[in-house]
Amino acid sequence: MTRTKKALIAVGALLLAGGAAFVGWMGPRNVIGMLRYDQREEGQLKVGEAAPDVEMVALAEGRREKLSAYIGDKPLVLIFGSFT
Repeated sequence: MTRTKKALIAVGALLLAGGAAFVGWMGPRNVIGMLRYDQREEGQLKVGEAAPDVEMVALAEGRREKLSAYIGDKPLVLIFGSFT
């Protein structure tokens, strides 16, 4: 076996061990969920651009409203993320 093959096998073993440690640390369900459902992409909006007029759903009441209904004289902060 050549020196290059041995080095590649050693690197592969390190990557495999690191992956196993990561799965052990995060938990297999979390890793599978991240791989399956995390489909984030880079957005097209730039800093300072107007937000698109999206329709939002209130989680408690199920009421639907447009973002434009909240834009006015007061500052508006939107936080995007998981609610589960």
